[in-house]
Amino acid sequence: MTDLEEARAMFMKDTYAMVTTGIEIDEVGEKYAKCSLRLNEGHCNATGQVMGGALFTLADFTFAVAANFKQTLTVTTVSQISYLGPVKGKILYGESKLIKDGKRNCFYQITITDDLGTEVAVVSTNGVHI
Repeated sequence: MTDLEEARAMFMKDTYAMVTTGIEIDEVGEKYAKCSLRLNEGHCNATGQVMGGALFTLADFTFAVAANFKQTLTVTTVSQISYLGPVKGKILYGESKLIKDGKRNCFYQITITDDLGTEVAVVSTNGVHI
């Protein structure tokens, strides 16, 4: 089984992210993950724009995969999202990169883009290793 297959099997238990929301794991590496979300009407708010919560769910899940796959259990302590602009495409991508890792704490940056290359949001996440 490849790392990607193993990660998908492991995180399938996160039914909210993978089943309800529809996020897919596209790439995994050492303290790195890239996930995607194919958008549909269920991801939109009353104005027809992609709901901020859908963007944040993608970022949070992408962090979880990067920080926990073949790693010590890590949970979020603080996250901050900056919305940069509206989604223009039909698929969102979240890419989580480790910025700093310590004995107890870590810091990741997650960028959210769409399939047209639009930068949609940036999320800063602090985690604690349990």
